[in-house]
Amino acid sequence: MRKRRGSRFQNLNSVLVGGVLLVVAVAGTYLLFSKDVPFLNPPYELNAAFETANNVQPNSPVRIAGVEAGKVKKVEKKGDGAVVTMEMKDNALPIHKDAEAKVRPRIFLEGNFFIDLKPGTPSAGDIARDGTIPATQTAAPVQLDQVLTSLQSDTRVDLQRLIQGYGASIGGEPEPGEDADQDPDVKGDTAGEALNKSLDFAPGALKGVALVNQALLGTERHDLSKLIAGQQRVSAALAADQENLKGFVTNFNTTMAAFASESENLSETVSLLPDTLKTSSDTFDSLNAAFPPTRAFAREILPGVKQTAETIDLSFPWIAQTRKLVSPDELQGLVAELRPAVADLSDFTDESITLLPKVDLLNRCFIDVLLPTGDIKIEDGFLSTGLENYKEFFQTLAGLSGESQNFDGNGSYTRFQPGGGSNTVSTGTATSGVGRLFGNATNPPIGTRPAMPGRQPPFVRDKNCHEQALPAVNSAKTGAGP
Repeated sequence: MRKRRGSRFQNLNSVLVGGVLLVVAVAGTYLLFSKDVPFLNPPYELNAAFETANNVQPNSPVRIAGVEAGKVKKVEKKGDGAVVTMEMKDNALPIHKDAEAKVRPRIFLEGNFFIDLKPGTPSAGDIARDGTIPATQTAAPVQLDQVLTSLQSDTRVDLQRLIQGYGASIGGEPEPGEDADQDPDVKGDTAGEALNKSLDFAPGALKGVALVNQALLGTERHDLSKLIAGQQRVSAALAADQENLKGFVTNFNTTMAAFASESENLSETVSLLPDTLKTSSDTFDSLNAAFPPTRAFAREILPGVKQTAETIDLSFPWIAQTRKLVSPDELQGLVAELRPAVADLSDFTDESITLLPKVDLLNRCFIDVLLPTGDIKIEDGFLSTGLENYKEFFQTLAGLSGESQNFDGNGSYTRFQPGGGSNTVSTGTATSGVGRLFGNATNPPIGTRPAMPGRQPPFVRDKNCHEQALPAVNSAKTGAGP
């Protein structure tokens, strides 16, 4: 009995050990061929909102630049659109916030569709795990059934009418007076006949088109590819904001209607366009010559443009301080206090208009008459000093100030103590309040300079000071002696 029980327990232990070994083998095989540990390192999942995702199924591939970077995990309908959950590989990370996703058809042999993912730019930041790419950054292809649904019964009837109208406009005869303003060569012809005649001018026109196409190639390599890339960015920007695009189409329709209402003026403008183009040829040559300096200027200004954002940020504190400066308590209060001063300054300015011309006349009198007169050297015989008379004037003041050291209640006075002599001299005329004065001199006087003219020099009132002649200071006569 004991041997049987021991054999049963031994068989049970063998089964348990075998099961554990099997589980370990399965786990080791999984970890060997998988990089992720379940529940410890969950895969990176990313959501994308599409207007429609009917063509995308779970397990559809997700590709970046043609390389498979993940797969579609599930597709959920959200209102009129759908949200696609994608499971990304680690080597496809990171995915940035400006990432774009498009549903594209796979090649014929593959079938079905795949999601073409552009990871975006690092400057936009990374999308967090389980983040969502908005519908503005996604796109889905237009299917044939969507095109056919647009051709419903009313649309087909309108299309038939359009084709019939186009045929009538090409082959119909013009009504009387309808082509009165047309070129004489096509008057009375149908539109088709006029088009056939226009083929005679096709060689010259095609030559011009060829020249335009050649010009579109640019002057340097990759100019055309850069133009196409720029148009792609513009188209992508337009597609990203459909509301503004609708408004643009509406406004464009209004603009074209305005052009149509001015068809006669527009026709005259087109007829004058060839002469204008011929005249503008020289202008374009000059403009083309100005492009190299413009490019150099653009390259030089790029660093400054890059610093513009930081400059604007740094200007905000200054703007805040300036706003406080112009507040009612600061600058506005100062302006209120300065208002009376401004009024007084205005009155002063008005009075200055009258004063300044008079000051100008005074300046001219000094410059043209008084100062030149002061520079004249007075010839006085053996008494001549050889100095300009303005210097003699100041020397006289210095001597007079040295002599006039005495003063009383009437002011300063000079006292002379001449020596006595046998020569009697007098003032010649009575002095006011004193009478005629006499004195004795040791030597006989030789005369006075200038001599008493006997009358006051003439005063010319009809001329300004600067318009009058300089005084003839050396023409004064010496007065007679005793």
